[in-house]
Amino acid sequence: MTDGSTIVLVPVPKKPRPSDLNDYRPVALTSVMMKCFEKLVRDFITSSLPASMDPLQFAYRHNHSTDDAIAHLLHTTLTHLDKGRGNYVKMLFVDYSSAFNTITPSLLTTKLEDLGLHTSMCDWISNFLTDRPQSVRVGNCASSTLTLSTGAPQGCVLSPLLYSLYTYDCTATSSSTIIVKFADDTFVMGLISDNHERAYLEEIKHLENWCQENNLLLNVSKTKELIVDCTKKQERHYQPVRFSGTTVERVDSFRYLGVHISQDLSWSRHTNSLAKKAHQRLYHLRRLRDFRLPSKSFYTCTIESILTGNITVWFGNSTKQDRQALQRVVRSAERITHTELPDLQTIYYKWCQTKARRIVNDPPIPTIDSFLC
Repeated sequence: MTDGSTIVLVPVPKKPRPSDLNDYRPVALTSVMMKCFEKLVRDFITSSLPASMDPLQFAYRHNHSTDDAIAHLLHTTLTHLDKGRGNYVKMLFVDYSSAFNTITPSLLTTKLEDLGLHTSMCDWISNFLTDRPQSVRVGNCASSTLTLSTGAPQGCVLSPLLYSLYTYDCTATSSSTIIVKFADDTFVMGLISDNHERAYLEEIKHLENWCQENNLLLNVSKTKELIVDCTKKQERHYQPVRFSGTTVERVDSFRYLGVHISQDLSWSRHTNSLAKKAHQRLYHLRRLRDFRLPSKSFYTCTIESILTGNITVWFGNSTKQDRQALQRVVRSAERITHTELPDLQTIYYKWCQTKARRIVNDPPIPTIDSFLC
């Protein structure tokens, strides 16, 4: 347990078999009292933000969620493709190297003041991020304390919100491009007509310059480009995207906010991934049955939550075969638990109704058209 001022960092592996230091995420452990206070500060900041904030920043916004960001991506893509036979869409999914750790407190304070946040709150945040005593703990071993004055500790309640505000001025400069953000998940979309990619490439150059000005480092190896082109003509020549002379890899599918986006906008890869992951959890469900523990609650929390994640954006357009593959997992769980479980179609309708009521009561501008299309 730490006191209110000292932060203990615990390296958490990002992958099953880490091979170097970059494969670990430094998660900060702070006191319970500090976490509670951070929640109060977070709620105060979110209630004080102006309504003119970038509508395409979906994190920490009232009535916004991950499925809203994905729905906006899909709606914008399909709308542009419908406008002309030669149209296509290029998506750049941007990855930053240690995004939270590179925040400059002085720049953040200036941006918070520009957003109209009270000076005393800006000063408190600056004090919160500067001269932070930190140490690293691995098992029972702890390092000596080092004082840092850059970045926002990962694991702190305030850090994701502060990062979102730090990047609020990273917006598109052209009507044929958009930049959508969800905390540190960012993608640039180019709406290409007549093979004119200049605005898209200029937008990416503008993003690169913005990153340099704001002390953010682009991770080119993890940044990917995906192209959605439904034309049946001969293969086009797409201009490559480069950062500092390094070409960005082009992929046919990318996992964005937990959903696999494919270049043909099909959902087979996504549903296959969900079915595989859910099947692995069925083993634990069987073990719980053997110990006579409440298996239905386990199913709801660890299997149904997988099958229904962001369900409003992909289930309606998935194929009959994909839905049946997922429903087979539900039937297997029913046989294990000896309990009738809700089918995915019913859950999908329920979530659509919930979203529709939410839109009617408080319509978020970027989402309503995406949901109604």
